[in-house]
Amino acid sequence: MSISALLFKWLKASSLFMHGAVYAKIVALRQTMFRETLLTMSASIIDGKEIAKSVRANVKEAIQQRVKEGKRSPVLAVVLVGQDPASQIYVKNKKMACEEVGITSVSYEPDANITQSELLALVHSLNNDEQIDGILVQLPLPTHLDCTEILEAIKPEKDVDGFHAFNIGRLAQRIPALRPCTPKGIMTLLKSTGVDLYGQEAVIVGASNIVGRPMTLELLLAGCTTTTTHRFTRDLQSHVARADIVVVGVGKPGIVKGEWIKPGAIVIDVGINRLDDGSVVGDVEYAIAAERAGWITPVPGGVGPMTVASLMENTLEAAVNANP
Repeated sequence: MSISALLFKWLKASSLFMHGAVYAKIVALRQTMFRETLLTMSASIIDGKEIAKSVRANVKEAIQQRVKEGKRSPVLAVVLVGQDPASQIYVKNKKMACEEVGITSVSYEPDANITQSELLALVHSLNNDEQIDGILVQLPLPTHLDCTEILEAIKPEKDVDGFHAFNIGRLAQRIPALRPCTPKGIMTLLKSTGVDLYGQEAVIVGASNIVGRPMTLELLLAGCTTTTTHRFTRDLQSHVARADIVVVGVGKPGIVKGEWIKPGAIVIDVGINRLDDGSVVGDVEYAIAAERAGWITPVPGGVGPMTVASLMENTLEAAVNANP
């Protein structure tokens, strides 16, 4: 039994308990001690690598079953324009994941000087290829290309990134089809905590089309009360401090201070930032936040692996939808 509980029990048995001022002080003392206990707790780590491994294993098992039934493996077309080093690494990781789960990946790597019409023609040819289940155009594209037009040229049923306006609209209407990979992966991470999401206060820091906006829709669908903050938001700290769930995806190291985190909150850090010393950090001050949060994702090893795992799920889903 805690000291405050023993003190409370003793006072209850004594005449002092009848004095309202003393009672109020004891209640305040218990609340303070409870808060201090929370503050000394270390967060549980949400291991994105292990959860992603489990997701990929499930996808692999489902594909093996389809093959046993005489159906072909899903096929993912990956379009990488130019030779951007970061994009090459991301594509390599996606191809490795495809190989692991049994998805056939087909690469298309046009030069960086490809024209808009040429890239659109490639997308249309993939749309019309019945052997292709999913199409992924790796972002960012060279600046002379219209990214929006390219992404919306992909058939919604083959849009395994989940960026097409049709798929975002379906999510907004609470009838999701292919869902954006990073927010979908984050929902899997949140479910792994076992916390009931209904009624939770969720704050999303960052309003990008890839993470922030669809993340808001996902959390709404899950029954959370959501707030999306952005570059025009006033007093970011006050929003973060009341959140039961914080999802941060801005690309600015330490934009969310550790002491802002509500004790016991779930912290999902989407940011990946390389510092001058070569270290990789997220958008949240991890060390302090980990002392306050109930659950937190590491960087790296948190959200990143789940994005690729969700892509595998989407590719399988697209194949199943095309050939049940």
